[in-house]
Amino acid sequence: MKPGTRLKSATCDTEVMVIRAGQGTIECGGAPMTEDKQSTSEPATDHANGTLIGKRYVDAEATFELLCVKPGKGSLAVDGTPLVTKDAKPLPASD
Repeated sequence: MKPGTRLKSATCDTEVMVIRAGQGTIECGGAPMTEDKQSTSEPATDHANGTLIGKRYVDAEATFELLCVKPGKGSLAVDGTPLVTKDAKPLPASD
């Protein structure tokens, strides 16, 4: 998988763009994401926290970074490990 790849969820409307990726399977709603939309079911209840448009999602080691381009009901994970939103860097004070 390379940066710029768009992935679509199989369980909801979520779409993401890959910014940075390592080895692993990107999942949404408990199911692997693909480049083609293949709606199969609803998100699993423990993977239904939702995604927000314009937010970047990262793993703990910052190996994966995904940009949400279309929100949905499912939550993002890599090999079952949930991704969290990336915090914005604070701007320097201009006194």
